[in-house]
Amino acid sequence: MATNWRISTFNGALLAAYFIPSWTAAALRIMISPVSGFYDRPNISIALFISDYLHLAAMSTVRAAWLLALGKLTVVAFFGVFVVLTTRVNIRKAGGCDEALGFALAIGSLISFVSMVMAAKVGEAAALRLHATELLLLLGTAILLAVEPPLSRKAAHDDVASEEPAEPAYMPPQSKAA
Repeated sequence: MATNWRISTFNGALLAAYFIPSWTAAALRIMISPVSGFYDRPNISIALFISDYLHLAAMSTVRAAWLLALGKLTVVAFFGVFVVLTTRVNIRKAGGCDEALGFALAIGSLISFVSMVMAAKVGEAAALRLHATELLLLLGTAILLAVEPPLSRKAAHDDVASEEPAEPAYMPPQSKAA
């Protein structure tokens, strides 16, 4: 039965179900066609900010788009590692998948926050709502991960240790004179 899932792990799996396909698609569009993919809805705020305020050349704008795609793919990779680690019951119960989730949340929150600030600066309302929603999703999971009682993690780790077969205690060698 699925009674061994912690709420932060379950919430992280739901986030992975959203961020892996959506950010992979956005990053692949940038990789296929950097300028066209950079001006799509998920990335428009950064593209407009770079063109309006930084006045970068075309090649520098393409490099910025590739850097954004690399950042999004990094978040996707950490979410993927988290999902793979959650498939093992022992790792999931002991909280061994929390590091991958934490890295995905930190980098994803940074990207979403910067995108949200840039969307507010250029006046792109739809992109602002998208990035604010993504940021709230990521921060909510980060709060769950941080506030989840450490005692329940320790109890889950003790349960995992109790399920493993116990090693026999040290037994001195038997004498052959019997």
